[in-house]
Amino acid sequence: MANPSENLINLCRASVEAQRLALSQPYTEEGWRPWLEAAETFQAAVTAEAAQEPKQSRLELEQAAKKIVLHPEEASDG
Repeated sequence: MANPSENLINLCRASVEAQRLALSQPYTEEGWRPWLEAAETFQAAVTAEAAQEPKQSRLELEQAAKKIVLHPEEASDG
């Protein structure tokens, strides 16, 4: 099971929050820019963190971070 760092979880939260804000208003390129930048930062961090361990699955690491952020009740169950 992947174990994302606190930094990765925080970046995921920032991306999810930026998405929520972007989708709460009509689309504009300027309005979506923070979401796209936050998502890009999160994805780059996932790639970098996965590369630190040779057998770490990038996909599993990303999914674990998203599960903690989006479904904390399931993540705490194990």
